[in-house]
Amino acid sequence: MLKGFTTILLKELKELMRDPKILIGMIVLPLIMFPVLGLVLGYAVDTAQQEAQRATLLVVDNDGGNWSSIFVSYVNQTGMNLVLVNNSSPQEIVDQGLLTQSNSSTFIVIPTGFSANLTRHESGDLTVTGTVNVYSVFNGGGGIFSGAGGSIAGLLVQGFNRAVAPDLIVTSQSSIIKGVIEEGVNASALSSLMLSQSFALPFTIMIMITYAMQIAATSVAMEKEEKTLETLLTTPVDRFAILMGKVSSTIIVAGAASITVLVGYTYMLGSLSLGVTSGLGSGVDLVALGLVPSASGYVLLGVSLFFTLLSALALAVVMSAFSENVRGAQALVGYIYPLIFIPALALIYLDFNSLPLALKAVFYAIPYSHPILASKAVVTGDYGTVIFGIVYVAVFTVVIMYIASRLFATEKILTAKLKIGRQRKQLKE
Repeated sequence: MLKGFTTILLKELKELMRDPKILIGMIVLPLIMFPVLGLVLGYAVDTAQQEAQRATLLVVDNDGGNWSSIFVSYVNQTGMNLVLVNNSSPQEIVDQGLLTQSNSSTFIVIPTGFSANLTRHESGDLTVTGTVNVYSVFNGGGGIFSGAGGSIAGLLVQGFNRAVAPDLIVTSQSSIIKGVIEEGVNASALSSLMLSQSFALPFTIMIMITYAMQIAATSVAMEKEEKTLETLLTTPVDRFAILMGKVSSTIIVAGAASITVLVGYTYMLGSLSLGVTSGLGSGVDLVALGLVPSASGYVLLGVSLFFTLLSALALAVVMSAFSENVRGAQALVGYIYPLIFIPALALIYLDFNSLPLALKAVFYAIPYSHPILASKAVVTGDYGTVIFGIVYVAVFTVVIMYIASRLFATEKILTAKLKIGRQRKQLKE
């Protein structure tokens, strides 16, 4: 029943492995892409560790009692860089810029009556505990390690309780969002929430762009393979009109895809803002906290997504012109995938604002980075970053369209081929 199976199997394997486009796309690129991702994630971990070593904890002592002194001494013994301030309100700390001056993102307030409460607890009234108020800056553009400051403060309190007495001190977590103190909102939990929803858009963009590029690449490649492109070019239709007809279809696809993604993304954020209660405080509303894009933010995000998708589709059409068949076109398009996957995955884990200038420039140069950057920027109100990305990707798209128009204006559209295999053979000879 399987007579000749081995012969056919070996023949097909040889044909596949002889095709350099498939060899590079399926074997070489993964060997490059995943180590690069590993370096990115390793950089994120190293950066977090370095920030933890340089971390400065600002402690505001509004009590001035014996127990507050004991707590401050304990924090000093942990080896953390400590900045002590006396008799200041949380709002004064924010308004005076003391967090920036001390290079800190978190401060602990020891309230008045702290020592009195712990003295009562020590005397046997176990219903009374001491409370320290933890205030952490929420950075909406942070990576996977954002919000770590509040967690560190919580660990300090737990360590103090283990060293002195169980459940002696409890924490009250609050956040500083865009310079405004939001009482009872846990910055660490809020960062985790925003990180979980930030996974959705990059993965959606990755799937949408790769799928759309495969379809667009098939458009020209199929006509070249079936020899219908020659017939189409001999008709009394302007070649630029043929190109614009093909590109216009990609524009419609890009517009429809952008709208559907934006609608789904809006619904997801709306669902999150309705009932966020776990670890954040009851009835927390992301809209009220200003952590949901405004109407203009949604528009800019949609425009950014549209131009990025349009540039990807136009690039796929151009690359497919250099293939002999559909399989070759899909393999050529596969070379673009690392430029889609690496920025999307890296920007999930990294805090873009803390990256070195050279690495920022690399992400800015990759057009497929900009929708992910825009999704974070519209939350924080950084519309300048979004507009820059739109302009950059629009210029990139115009350049690709110009190349495509020049290609369609000549007979190269019929004869253009990526001769990797032949060049390699000539080199051997």
